[in-house]
Amino acid sequence: MDSQTASEKNVIINKVNVNLQNFWSNLSEKQKSIFKKIWSILTYKWQWQIILNTPFLVIWLLDQTIPAVHSFDMQLISSLPLPMMIKTYLGFS
Repeated sequence: MDSQTASEKNVIINKVNVNLQNFWSNLSEKQKSIFKKIWSILTYKWQWQIILNTPFLVIWLLDQTIPAVHSFDMQLISSLPLPMMIKTYLGFS
């Protein structure tokens, strides 16, 4: 399998950047304004997506980095008055 070196990857990235800059400079002002509006809508939605997913990311990071969080969850689940069949299914018997 052929792998690219870092310098080859940089050359490809530079070519893409130059092509994008040329594409942008060849657009009319009306086309540029349309692209800017589309980009602002996309980035606005991405911002909301990141904001809404942040609490889940924090919980996941705590679960991955602090083992006590996970053991607390296990103790909490096992102490719930669940039927034995459900506890066995979840692996808490």
